[in-house]
Amino acid sequence: MHRHPAPRAMETITRLQPAIPEPPVFTHPAEERRHLKERLAAAFRLFARYGFDEGIAGHITARDPERPDHFWVNPFGMYFGHIRVRDLLLVDAGGAVVEGDRPLNTAAFAIHSQIHAHRPDVTASAHSHALYGKAWSTLGRKLDPLTQDACAFYEDHGLFEDYTGVVLDPAEGRRIAAALGPHKAVILRNHGLLTVGHSVDEAAWWFIAMDRSCQAQLLAEAAGRPVTIHPEQARLACSQVGSHHLGWFSFQPLFERIVREQPDLLES
Repeated sequence: MHRHPAPRAMETITRLQPAIPEPPVFTHPAEERRHLKERLAAAFRLFARYGFDEGIAGHITARDPERPDHFWVNPFGMYFGHIRVRDLLLVDAGGAVVEGDRPLNTAAFAIHSQIHAHRPDVTASAHSHALYGKAWSTLGRKLDPLTQDACAFYEDHGLFEDYTGVVLDPAEGRRIAAALGPHKAVILRNHGLLTVGHSVDEAAWWFIAMDRSCQAQLLAEAAGRPVTIHPEQARLACSQVGSHHLGWFSFQPLFERIVREQPDLLES
Protein backbone atom coordinates (compact mmCIF):
# COMPACT_ATOMS: atom_id res chain seq x y z
CA MET A 1 0.00 0.00 0.00
CA HIS A 2 1.40 3.35 -1.04
CA ARG A 3 1.89 5.73 1.78
CA HIS A 4 2.03 9.46 1.37
CA PRO A 5 4.97 11.15 3.05
CA ALA A 6 4.20 12.89 6.29
CA PRO A 7 3.37 16.53 5.77
CA ARG A 8 6.30 18.81 6.31
CA ALA A 9 6.17 21.30 9.12
CA MET A 10 4.89 24.68 8.05
CA GLU A 11 7.72 27.01 7.24
CA THR A 12 7.41 30.68 7.89
CA ILE A 13 8.57 32.56 4.83
CA THR A 14 9.31 36.19 5.26
CA ARG A 15 8.79 38.11 2.07
CA LEU A 16 10.09 41.59 1.62
CA GLN A 17 7.27 43.92 0.66
CA PRO A 18 7.87 46.87 -1.65
CA ALA A 19 8.10 50.11 0.29
CA ILE A 20 5.21 52.57 0.22
CA PRO A 21 6.11 55.36 -2.22
CA GLU A 22 7.43 58.62 -0.84
CA PRO A 23 6.81 62.15 -2.14
CA PRO A 24 9.30 63.03 -4.87
CA VAL A 25 12.38 65.12 -4.17
CA PHE A 26 13.48 67.63 -6.80
CA THR A 27 16.87 69.11 -7.59
CA HIS A 28 15.62 71.94 -9.78
CA PRO A 29 12.80 74.42 -9.04
CA ALA A 30 11.45 74.18 -12.59
CA GLU A 31 10.84 70.44 -12.19
CA GLU A 32 9.19 70.93 -8.83
CA ARG A 33 7.01 73.74 -10.20
CA ARG A 34 5.82 71.58 -13.08
CA HIS A 35 4.99 68.74 -10.70
CA LEU A 36 3.16 71.09 -8.34
CA LYS A 37 1.07 72.64 -11.12
CA GLU A 38 0.12 69.23 -12.51
CA ARG A 39 -1.08 68.18 -9.05
CA LEU A 40 -2.97 71.45 -8.65
CA ALA A 41 -4.77 71.10 -12.00
CA ALA A 42 -5.62 67.49 -11.12
CA ALA A 43 -6.98 68.56 -7.73
CA PHE A 44 -9.41 70.96 -9.41
CA ARG A 45 -10.58 68.24 -11.80
CA LEU A 46 -11.13 65.94 -8.82
CA PHE A 47 -13.01 68.61 -6.90
CA ALA A 48 -15.32 68.94 -9.89
CA ARG A 49 -15.72 65.14 -9.93
CA TYR A 50 -16.64 65.12 -6.23
CA GLY A 51 -19.13 67.97 -6.67
CA PHE A 52 -17.06 70.53 -4.79
CA ASP A 53 -17.51 73.10 -7.57
CA GLU A 54 -20.29 75.61 -7.07
CA GLY A 55 -20.54 78.62 -9.36
CA ILE A 56 -17.53 80.86 -8.86
CA ALA A 57 -16.76 79.73 -5.29
CA GLY A 58 -13.71 77.78 -4.19
CA HIS A 59 -9.96 77.86 -4.56
CA ILE A 60 -6.86 75.74 -4.05
CA THR A 61 -3.45 77.38 -3.80
CA ALA A 62 0.12 76.10 -3.98
CA ARG A 63 3.22 77.98 -2.86
CA ASP A 64 5.77 78.49 -5.63
CA PRO A 65 8.96 76.50 -4.90
CA GLU A 66 11.28 79.34 -5.91
CA ARG A 67 9.31 82.37 -4.69
CA PRO A 68 7.77 81.41 -1.34
CA ASP A 69 5.69 84.60 -1.12
CA HIS A 70 3.99 83.75 -4.46
CA PHE A 71 1.32 81.11 -4.96
CA TRP A 72 -0.48 79.40 -7.84
CA VAL A 73 -4.27 79.48 -7.92
CA ASN A 74 -7.27 78.88 -10.17
CA PRO A 75 -8.60 81.71 -12.36
CA PHE A 76 -11.71 83.40 -10.97
CA GLY A 77 -14.86 82.08 -12.62
CA MET A 78 -13.28 79.16 -14.49
CA TYR A 79 -15.01 75.80 -14.07
CA PHE A 80 -12.88 73.41 -12.00
CA GLY A 81 -13.48 70.61 -14.48
CA HIS A 82 -11.85 72.57 -17.32
CA ILE A 83 -8.69 73.77 -15.57
CA ARG A 84 -5.38 72.80 -17.17
CA VAL A 85 -1.81 73.45 -16.06
CA ARG A 86 -1.58 76.39 -18.45
CA ASP A 87 -4.66 78.08 -16.95
CA LEU A 88 -3.22 78.52 -13.46
CA LEU A 89 -2.35 81.99 -12.17
CA LEU A 90 0.75 83.02 -10.24
CA VAL A 91 0.03 85.68 -7.64
CA ASP A 92 2.53 87.76 -5.68
CA ALA A 93 2.45 88.91 -2.05
CA GLY A 94 0.53 92.05 -3.00
CA GLY A 95 -2.21 90.25 -4.89
CA ALA A 96 -0.96 91.04 -8.41
CA VAL A 97 -1.21 88.37 -11.10
CA VAL A 98 2.32 87.97 -12.42
CA GLU A 99 1.64 84.95 -14.66
CA GLY A 100 -1.67 84.32 -16.42
CA ASP A 101 -4.23 86.48 -18.16
CA ARG A 102 -7.42 85.82 -16.19
CA PRO A 103 -8.87 87.56 -13.11
CA LEU A 104 -8.04 86.61 -9.52
CA ASN A 105 -10.68 85.86 -6.89
CA THR A 106 -10.22 88.53 -4.21
CA ALA A 107 -11.40 86.12 -1.52
CA ALA A 108 -8.81 83.57 -2.61
CA PHE A 109 -6.06 86.12 -2.07
CA ALA A 110 -7.48 87.46 1.21
CA ILE A 111 -7.64 83.97 2.72
CA HIS A 112 -4.76 82.05 1.19
CA SER A 113 -2.15 84.80 1.28
CA GLN A 114 -2.54 84.84 5.06
CA ILE A 115 -2.56 81.06 5.40
CA HIS A 116 0.72 80.84 3.49
CA ALA A 117 2.22 83.78 5.41
CA HIS A 118 1.34 82.33 8.83
CA ARG A 119 2.21 78.72 8.02
CA PRO A 120 5.62 78.53 6.31
CA ASP A 121 5.40 74.73 6.54
CA VAL A 122 2.29 74.70 4.32
CA THR A 123 2.70 74.20 0.58
CA ALA A 124 -0.98 74.08 -0.34
CA SER A 125 -4.37 75.17 0.97
CA ALA A 126 -7.84 74.12 -0.23
CA HIS A 127 -11.28 75.64 0.28
CA SER A 128 -14.60 75.23 -1.48
CA HIS A 129 -18.30 75.31 -0.68
CA ALA A 130 -18.74 71.54 -0.64
CA LEU A 131 -22.23 70.47 0.40
CA TYR A 132 -21.55 68.41 3.52
CA GLY A 133 -18.79 70.65 4.81
CA LYS A 134 -20.92 73.76 4.63
CA ALA A 135 -23.91 71.92 6.14
CA TRP A 136 -21.77 70.76 9.07
CA SER A 137 -20.26 74.24 9.47
CA THR A 138 -23.66 75.68 10.42
CA LEU A 139 -23.56 73.70 13.66
CA GLY A 140 -20.51 75.60 14.92
CA ARG A 141 -18.88 72.38 16.15
CA LYS A 142 -15.75 70.41 15.50
CA LEU A 143 -16.01 66.90 14.13
CA ASP A 144 -16.26 63.99 16.56
CA PRO A 145 -14.11 60.85 16.23
CA LEU A 146 -16.92 58.66 14.92
CA THR A 147 -14.98 56.74 12.28
CA GLN A 148 -11.41 55.79 11.53
CA ASP A 149 -11.33 58.32 8.70
CA ALA A 150 -12.62 61.11 10.94
CA CYS A 151 -9.83 60.35 13.39
CA ALA A 152 -7.38 61.90 10.92
CA PHE A 153 -8.76 65.22 12.17
CA TYR A 154 -8.92 64.34 15.87
CA GLU A 155 -7.35 67.20 17.85
CA ASP A 156 -6.03 68.42 14.50
CA HIS A 157 -8.61 70.91 13.25
CA GLY A 158 -9.77 74.33 14.37
CA LEU A 159 -13.03 76.26 14.35
CA PHE A 160 -13.49 79.81 13.07
CA GLU A 161 -16.63 80.95 14.86
CA ASP A 162 -17.29 84.42 13.45
CA TYR A 163 -18.96 84.65 10.05
CA THR A 164 -18.82 88.22 8.70
CA GLY A 165 -19.64 87.78 5.02
CA VAL A 166 -17.44 87.14 1.99
CA VAL A 167 -13.78 87.35 2.98
CA LEU A 168 -12.37 90.30 1.03
CA ASP A 169 -10.00 91.78 3.62
CA PRO A 170 -6.62 90.14 4.41
CA ALA A 171 -7.26 91.05 8.06
CA GLU A 172 -10.10 88.51 8.02
CA GLY A 173 -7.75 86.04 6.38
CA ARG A 174 -5.35 86.52 9.29
CA ARG A 175 -8.13 85.65 11.73
CA ILE A 176 -8.86 82.47 9.78
CA ALA A 177 -5.15 81.60 9.82
CA ALA A 178 -5.14 82.10 13.59
CA ALA A 179 -8.13 79.75 13.96
CA LEU A 180 -6.36 77.18 11.80
CA GLY A 181 -3.34 77.37 14.09
CA PRO A 182 -0.92 74.45 13.67
CA HIS A 183 -3.62 72.08 12.40
CA LYS A 184 -4.39 70.46 9.04
CA ALA A 185 -7.91 71.92 8.77
CA VAL A 186 -10.35 74.51 10.05
CA ILE A 187 -14.14 74.63 9.96
CA LEU A 188 -15.38 78.08 8.94
CA ARG A 189 -18.75 78.50 10.66
CA ASN A 190 -21.64 79.08 8.22
CA HIS A 191 -19.15 78.86 5.35
CA GLY A 192 -17.36 75.56 4.85
CA LEU A 193 -14.03 73.80 5.23
CA LEU A 194 -10.39 74.72 4.65
CA THR A 195 -7.52 72.26 4.66
CA VAL A 196 -3.75 72.55 4.29
CA GLY A 197 -0.84 70.24 3.57
CA HIS A 198 2.85 69.90 2.90
CA SER A 199 1.88 69.11 -0.69
CA VAL A 200 -1.03 69.81 -3.02
CA ASP A 201 -1.80 66.11 -2.82
CA GLU A 202 -2.14 66.19 0.96
CA ALA A 203 -4.23 69.37 1.14
CA ALA A 204 -6.63 68.08 -1.52
CA TRP A 205 -6.96 64.67 0.11
CA TRP A 206 -7.70 66.14 3.54
CA PHE A 207 -10.45 68.26 2.01
CA ILE A 208 -12.05 65.23 0.35
CA ALA A 209 -11.73 63.17 3.54
CA MET A 210 -13.05 65.93 5.76
CA ASP A 211 -16.12 66.60 3.64
CA ARG A 212 -16.91 62.88 3.66
CA SER A 213 -16.42 62.80 7.44
CA CYS A 214 -18.91 65.66 7.75
CA GLN A 215 -21.33 63.63 5.62
CA ALA A 216 -20.84 60.56 7.80
CA GLN A 217 -21.49 62.46 11.03
CA LEU A 218 -24.55 64.20 9.63
CA LEU A 219 -25.97 60.83 8.57
CA ALA A 220 -25.08 59.15 11.87
CA GLU A 221 -26.66 61.88 13.99
CA ALA A 222 -29.77 61.88 11.81
CA ALA A 223 -30.12 58.13 12.32
CA GLY A 224 -29.53 57.99 16.06
CA ARG A 225 -26.93 58.52 18.76
CA PRO A 226 -23.52 57.59 17.32
CA VAL A 227 -20.87 56.06 19.56
CA THR A 228 -17.60 58.01 19.58
CA ILE A 229 -14.17 56.42 19.56
CA HIS A 230 -12.34 56.63 22.89
CA PRO A 231 -9.82 59.50 22.98
CA GLU A 232 -6.82 57.19 23.43
CA GLN A 233 -7.83 55.10 20.43
CA ALA A 234 -8.73 58.21 18.42
CA ARG A 235 -5.22 59.60 19.00
CA LEU A 236 -3.72 56.28 17.93
CA ALA A 237 -5.84 56.24 14.77
CA CYS A 238 -4.86 59.84 14.03
CA SER A 239 -1.19 58.87 14.18
CA GLN A 240 -1.92 55.99 11.80
CA VAL A 241 -4.13 57.70 9.20
CA GLY A 242 -3.52 61.40 9.73
CA SER A 243 0.17 61.83 8.90
CA HIS A 244 1.52 64.06 6.13
CA HIS A 245 2.76 60.96 4.29
CA LEU A 246 -0.58 59.14 4.45
CA GLY A 247 -2.35 62.27 3.27
CA TRP A 248 -0.02 62.48 0.28
CA PHE A 249 -0.21 58.75 -0.45
CA SER A 250 -4.01 58.63 -0.31
CA PHE A 251 -4.19 61.14 -3.16
CA GLN A 252 -2.04 59.10 -5.58
CA PRO A 253 -4.72 56.68 -6.85
CA LEU A 254 -7.04 59.64 -7.48
CA PHE A 255 -4.33 61.46 -9.41
CA GLU A 256 -3.62 58.41 -11.56
CA ARG A 257 -7.31 57.97 -12.30
CA ILE A 258 -8.04 61.57 -13.26
CA VAL A 259 -4.95 61.86 -15.47
CA ARG A 260 -5.86 58.66 -17.30
CA GLU A 261 -9.44 59.84 -17.81
CA GLN A 262 -8.67 63.52 -18.53
CA PRO A 263 -5.08 63.82 -19.81
CA ASP A 264 -5.75 67.31 -21.21
CA LEU A 265 -5.37 68.69 -17.68
CA LEU A 266 -1.59 68.36 -18.12
CA GLU A 267 -1.49 70.78 -21.05
CA SER A 268 0.95 73.62 -20.36
